[in-house]
Amino acid sequence: MNNKAVAYILWALWPVCGLAGLHRFYNKRYTSGCIWILTFGLFGVGQIIDLFFIPDMVEEHNVALQAKLGMSPYGVPMTGSNVPAQVIQSQRPRTADQLMVELAKAAHNNNGRLSVTQAVIATGCTFEEAEKTLRAMFKSGYVGLGNDPDSGAVVYEFVEL
Repeated sequence: MNNKAVAYILWALWPVCGLAGLHRFYNKRYTSGCIWILTFGLFGVGQIIDLFFIPDMVEEHNVALQAKLGMSPYGVPMTGSNVPAQVIQSQRPRTADQLMVELAKAAHNNNGRLSVTQAVIATGCTFEEAEKTLRAMFKSGYVGLGNDPDSGAVVYEFVEL
């Protein structure tokens, strides 16, 4: 796993010893690393811009390495019977209908009521996906809308459960 601090140190060697692009080699970007060395970091402009892109480069490298090792971005092994179903589902595209079923199951486990945050926790989808799907279910008449009496949070009520 690559470290952002190491990448920044390699970036900082550019003004000291004139070697631009070492941070790119560190993150397995060999082609652009060669271009950076030969052009002095795209005449210094690319090197300066990279200062802001180093965290993304390191993250992309680490995710690619984890995938190569059969790990999820969360460090969970992706083989064997101990893989959580939520992790497996997060790797496959999920249809809107599948998400609705997951939300209904989550509501069933939560006395027929579900907030957006509870939906995210139960399904692993984003807040935007959860809210969009719950609103669509509301518009279709599958769920009602209310407020939690304690917190005042918006709660979707699955009336059939």
